[in-house]
Parts: sequence; C-alpha cells; structure tokens
Amino acid sequence: MRPKHLAMALSKLTPHPCADVSLEQYATEGDLAAYWMLAVDQMDQMENRYIADLGAGNGVLGIACLLLGAAHVHFYECDEQTVEVLEMNLGALNHTFSGEWTVHHALVGEDEIDLREVDIVLMNPPWGVQKSKADRPFLEEAFASGANSIHLLHSSEATHVEAIGRDHGWEHEHVLRTDFRLPPTYSHHSKRKGVTEVLCWRFFRPGDARLAEENDE
Repeated sequence: MRPKHLAMALSKLTPHPCADVSLEQYATEGDLAAYWMLAVDQMDQMENRYIADLGAGNGVLGIACLLLGAAHVHFYECDEQTVEVLEMNLGALNHTFSGEWTVHHALVGEDEIDLREVDIVLMNPPWGVQKSKADRPFLEEAFASGANSIHLLHSSEATHVEAIGRDHGWEHEHVLRTDFRLPPTYSHHSKRKGVTEVLCWRFFRPGDARLAEENDE
C-alpha cells in the first residue's frame, strides 16, 4: 500500500475521543501513523505477523497493520468509550482486511495480558505527565513478551526506556524523530495547539538490528 493511500485511510477513522485526562489519551495522527507503520513494515514485515497494540486508542496503529497484511492484531484498550470507537473503526474497514483481530477491554498493568505468542508489540503509551511512571506497565509487559521486536513512540526526552530495555536484555535503535502535535483536548492546555518532539524506537533481540548504526533519525 502506498504511503498516501494508507495515510488517507487512517485519517478517515473516527478520532480518539480523548475524554480522560488521567489516561493521557493523545491521539496519533493518520499521517504520522502511516509513515511510522510503513517503516515498521520495512524492518519487520507485517504480512502474516501476529501483533499486539497496547493502549490502542481508536485503533490507528493496529488498523494500519491489518491494512499492511497482518495475520492477527490484538488491540488492548481500557477506556470503554474509546473501545466503542475502536470497534466502530474496525467494523467500517472489515471488508478491506485479510487478517483477523481481537479487541481486549483491558487495563495494561492490572488486567491479564498474554503476549507470549505475538511477533511485534506496538505502543504509544502514556508518557507519565499526569501520573509519574504511567508508561512503566506498558514497558514491562512489552519487554516480558515473546515478541521479536517492540516499536515504541514516546517523548524524545524519555531516555529511561532505553535503560529499561537493556535491563530486560533488549537492544534498541532509533527509527524516526519527528514532531507530535498536541491539540488543546483538555482544559489545562492554554495554547491552541502544542507541538513536542517524539522518537520512535525499535527494540530487538541481541544481534537483530535492522538500521545502520549511525542512523539516529
């Protein structure tokens, strides 16, 4: 699928409701999701893969994987209103998928999550702005999984993710550094629209690097 077509499909999804500030529900825009997921596909070949999308939101990342040929995507989302939007988006595109999916109404870090048999884990977790270390349950679940690779979008200042990965025996490389737009979703935002720099990491088993060592962006 061409980048333009994937971005258009993802941009037409019903947006994330972003209703609960405590969950730090910042939606990944369609253009960024498409660009990032196509990069993931180039490195880890999504076709026929089993994928987990942690904190799935409206499903933009996992749906991109299905459009790129994933065999099965497990969507994990804790917010009931957001789950309804996710299921609506999946239903609207059902006819375009060759793969299957499962929606898990589950809170990462509290509910049981089985990642033993997935190939790839994806996530744009809460960054810990509202609640310190809110990203830790997501990281711990991913690094304890049976996946071959983990793809993470986080603040570019979140250097702790690399240390946690090393502690669990994972190596990392930087896939993409870009701006992440923060619309004034919540009342505490004073600006019309904010922008912050984010980094997309690929964590991998030792010896499975896919990018040139000097490539940091």
